Amino acid sequence: MESSSSGVSYKKADASYFEKRHLSRYAGVWSLWALGVGAVVSGHFSGWNFGFATGGWGGMLVAGIIIAIMYLGLTFSIAEMSPALPHTGAAYSFARTAMGPWGGFITGLCENVEYVLTPAVIVTFITAYVNTILGLDPAYSPLLWVFFYAVFLSLNIFGLELSFKVTLVITLVSLAVLVFFWVSAIPNMDFSRWALNIGVGPDGAAVELPEGNGDWFPFGFSGVLATLPFAVWLFLAIEQLPLAAEESVDPKRDMPKGIILGIITLMISAFMIVLLNPSLPGVGAFHLGSALEPLLDGFKAVYGDSGVVVLGLVALTGLIASFHTILYAQGRQIYSLSRAGYFPTALSITHSRFKTPHIAMLTGAGTGLAVMLVIWFALGAEAGGSVIGAVLLNMAVFGAMFSYIMQAISFILLRKNLPNIERPFRSPLGVPGAALTVIIACVTLVYQVQDPNFTKGVLWVAVWFAVAIAYFALIGRHKLILSPEEEFALEHKEKAVAAAAARA
Repeated sequence: MESSSSGVSYKKADASYFEKRHLSRYAGVWSLWALGVGAVVSGHFSGWNFGFATGGWGGMLVAGIIIAIMYLGLTFSIAEMSPALPHTGAAYSFARTAMGPWGGFITGLCENVEYVLTPAVIVTFITAYVNTILGLDPAYSPLLWVFFYAVFLSLNIFGLELSFKVTLVITLVSLAVLVFFWVSAIPNMDFSRWALNIGVGPDGAAVELPEGNGDWFPFGFSGVLATLPFAVWLFLAIEQLPLAAEESVDPKRDMPKGIILGIITLMISAFMIVLLNPSLPGVGAFHLGSALEPLLDGFKAVYGDSGVVVLGLVALTGLIASFHTILYAQGRQIYSLSRAGYFPTALSITHSRFKTPHIAMLTGAGTGLAVMLVIWFALGAEAGGSVIGAVLLNMAVFGAMFSYIMQAISFILLRKNLPNIERPFRSPLGVPGAALTVIIACVTLVYQVQDPNFTKGVLWVAVWFAVAIAYFALIGRHKLILSPEEEFALEHKEKAVAAAAARA
């Protein structure tokens, strides 16, 4: 079956093809909520705090508000599209319906970069915490990476119900840890002395003010904009929820509720952590601007070093929650592109007993781990350990920003070209909300380019894009499968063309 307008060809797969790629339904509203919040919550434990070095406390706050607005526009758009197109493909599925096979594939590639590399970033933070807690030599970090990948891949592969139950438990524990930290920090906070202890040195870099009481915006508005990429870490990956559409009991009812409850939870948590973590005596915004374990530092400020092992294990929960849930998303994202033929179809075969996309998960995890090891051994253990998190974080955010732009554009095009498809939920922000998402994502990318760590990673993203696009152009586009996403897109394209002809 040929599609001349987009230069692709399809084949109709038989029942056995989809039987080998069968997924089971289990998730309800709270499972979906936990999947979204759990994916993001590690960003409230580590990573976000690097923004203090570029914007100071006020810059971090305002950047967080701007990014929260972007995510509101994005999540309301996704909350409308996901029940209207309830397929595992998520971002790829939305873009495929709105912009054709090439648009779907490019969007899928952007999201693929995000979901392959984000677990790699998180496992570097997990390892940093474990090394601090147990006093381990960082030279052995790669062994810990392999260990954590093996444990949480196993939990994801050996049963959907197990995976969602683990997700719900560790997400609730992570939020309980954050609430415990807030309650502990409030009586001890000294905002002016510690959160405002950043000034600007003669070279334009951040310097520590020994007495605090500095400017809210030491780097001005340009510092706010430069901090946008770090503020993204407070919300990154909430958009993975629609990847669970075919494993949700009732995606048309539950998906919008899960997404909206998730973003509200994260906005409250983000504000509390940005306010309280740098306000503690002995911590401060200046120190947090380069800290790998900001929450652990906060706990130490309140409770001292005597319980460092217990406090460290407590502070690990958020990182573990996100690592587990994004591995889930990584597998579904690769699975959906493979089932439709964009990636080699062997990647989408599900486990014969557990009905989980184990080959996709193992392939994605292996790719992320390989990238980490290449950087580690290319730069040496000491340099590799300090650079790997920042480089991979930038690569993940780069892929995410482009996928957000494509999803928001998809929303606008679907509103315009397919106004009559069933929409169980409609975004209250509509097209203006999606347009604002595009604008903020573009500005974030512009300022991300100015980070010296950006160029180190983005070149490799470009190489991956070039290889994948070449594969699709030469092979993949001639081997597409009429998966649910593709059938939906083709059917509604025909209806739209017929409607346009009737109007003419």
